[in-house]
Amino acid sequence: RPIISGSAVGGMKETQEMLDFCAQHQITCDIELIKATPEAIKTAFDRVIKADIKYRFVLDIINAFK
Repeated sequence: RPIISGSAVGGMKETQEMLDFCAQHQITCDIELIKATPEAIKTAFDRVIKADIKYRFVLDIINAFK
């Protein structure tokens, strides 16, 4: 059964330290950027149900309203 969840790995300070460390050492992650439109979100959700994903989905909310 698919599970959609987030994680709480620390507070703001710890998160910023981790991001700074990753930037300093050029550590990145593999993601699939999804447009934040109802159609794209539905397609992404359907793919989760079908186990048709390779990387973590990230919603592109910055460009959602452009």
